[in-house]
Amino acid sequence: MPHTFFAPDLAPDATGYTLPEDESKHAVRVLRLADGAPVVLINGRGDMFEAAVADANPKRCALHISAHTHIPPRPAPMHLAVAPTKNLDRMEWLVEKATEIGVDRITFLRCARSERRELKLERLEKIAVSALKQSGQAWLPRLSELMNLADFLPTVEPTTTFIAHLEDGERTPLSHVAAAPTGCTILIGPEGDFTPAEITAAFALGIRAVTLGDSRLRTETAALAAVHTVHVARELAGL
Repeated sequence: MPHTFFAPDLAPDATGYTLPEDESKHAVRVLRLADGAPVVLINGRGDMFEAAVADANPKRCALHISAHTHIPPRPAPMHLAVAPTKNLDRMEWLVEKATEIGVDRITFLRCARSERRELKLERLEKIAVSALKQSGQAWLPRLSELMNLADFLPTVEPTTTFIAHLEDGERTPLSHVAAAPTGCTILIGPEGDFTPAEITAAFALGIRAVTLGDSRLRTETAALAAVHTVHVARELAGL
């Protein structure tokens, strides 16, 4: 298969593109792409381009674009809102795997029991780009800055937002409610779970409780399980 390169500034009507110096060096020196070698370009906004190397220069590798395809966004987008773990490696793993499976937006939440109070998105965004290229998808998920749960809750549509928590009480399996035709938002708490007050605040807005099964999952495992569950539910519903 042709190698894929990320070109975020590439317009749909472009006929050529020059890779940045680091990507040019990787393409020519590492991948050993020569003139005429086929490649794929994606801009993370649904556009995919068939191209070929026109000038295998390790500093300015020029590409000629021969075809363009636009893939529309998912009609039922998924928004994952998750409290990042203290160990950032586990969030990097989550972003990688969630991007591979397919998620439209990830918002990072600062909760009462959060162990991580600050978060820089630069490395996570690079991991998302790498996962996008590897998985062959066309839409790069939007990563939103860390924000307080209390500020986040009023911004979502409560009828299609669900909170996964471990407190006692009635909870619906996520698979039963995840296939909303307008998409959904899933809230995953920190390793110590949401506090009763945070859960009550969500309920007060009309957000419903869901369960991901009987096992007690780590934060990143629960988040990835939620992404997969939503995908399966949407496929079964034909969305």
